[in-house]
Amino acid sequence: MPSCIKIATVIFLLIFNACSSNKKMISRNNLQSNSTSAVVVAFDKQGHRGCRGLMPENTIPAMLKALELGVTTLEMDASISKDKQIFLSHEPFFNHEITTKPDGSFIEQKDERNYNMYHMLYDSIKTYDVGLKAHPRFPQQQRLPVSKPLLSDLFDSVKNYMLTSKRGYPFFNIETKCMPATDNIYHPGPAEFVELLMKLISEKQMENYVIIQSFDFRSLQYLHQHYPHIKTAMLIENFDKRSVEEQIKALGFIPTIYSPENSLVNKALVEECHQQNIKVIPWTVNEVKKINELKEMGVDGIISDYPNLFN
Repeated sequence: MPSCIKIATVIFLLIFNACSSNKKMISRNNLQSNSTSAVVVAFDKQGHRGCRGLMPENTIPAMLKALELGVTTLEMDASISKDKQIFLSHEPFFNHEITTKPDGSFIEQKDERNYNMYHMLYDSIKTYDVGLKAHPRFPQQQRLPVSKPLLSDLFDSVKNYMLTSKRGYPFFNIETKCMPATDNIYHPGPAEFVELLMKLISEKQMENYVIIQSFDFRSLQYLHQHYPHIKTAMLIENFDKRSVEEQIKALGFIPTIYSPENSLVNKALVEECHQQNIKVIPWTVNEVKKINELKEMGVDGIISDYPNLFN
């Protein structure tokens, strides 16, 4: 072989090996990057309060179980304590259906609103159990000792879970539990609520992984004005008889997600939202037949107490 050809061959091999090495490095970097970023999927499987039908609602065990079942988004409710801690709870008071007091007794329904957690320190809140009492409406729910967790602890627990999980990182769909009639009684006003929430989300570097949802348009409006990069979901009750157009006009901006009670959904509603680049994710759907019906209508996801039904 002439020397010039030998030299050319050596140069080619060096370049080829370098390119192959770079490709391998890029591939490894992409895998590392993907392991810590939320995966956007064609259909969003959301576990309602984690997986309320199977585990105590709004608890870390419920959220981790939902991840095991393959949800793409963890749905949850945020409340505020007296010392401005953000914790998971659907009501701002201790619900009689799920609560056991520190002394082992139960809260009666007529008294539950007296256990107002907005006037309690979180250190006191966490002494109440919300997993041992059998839930009257969810007989499959596993009973275990557990308290209402801090949102910060949930973020940390999910991050730790993801270190060994071979799945995409989930989104966190967080509801601000507030309304005008109970401002400064059961929760702070919308501006303070959102600022407390966003401070924690920023500290935990979770901006890219959260969706803020609410029936209270005020909190969504404040969020959009001050944190427009955060995804939003407009929650709609079945008694709201306004059209989608009227609801969005009242909100004042185009939300990321339109999230109605599932009986309100039809194909025309889905198409109307999609024309405005709004995703449709109804709640709370607990039957396979209804899940399939909604999928056929073209919804972008579903919120369910039983995320095992998605499989």
